[in-house]
Amino acid sequence: MSDITAPFLPEAGTVTMFTTSWCGYCKRLMPQLKQQGIEFREVNIEEIENGAQVVEAANDGNQTVPTLLYADGTTQTNPGIGEVKKKLESLA
Repeated sequence: MSDITAPFLPEAGTVTMFTTSWCGYCKRLMPQLKQQGIEFREVNIEEIENGAQVVEAANDGNQTVPTLLYADGTTQTNPGIGEVKKKLESLA
């Protein structure tokens, strides 16, 4: 985890999801998370200071969303719901 992502670290069992207003993959994943009962905090990188840098830190300089941040400081980029569930289970 980088210092830039530290303020967004979620509580155990939840995720922080970095998005943009125009991201179709984000719009697809959010209802899937809700349907599975997975709590998440949405952070639109267009609406926060240094938002692009937060995502770039997790993606080798690329501004790829959705990027999910987990309580252990690890991230997943554009994961499917199955990958998210598996990751959360591994952290439980």
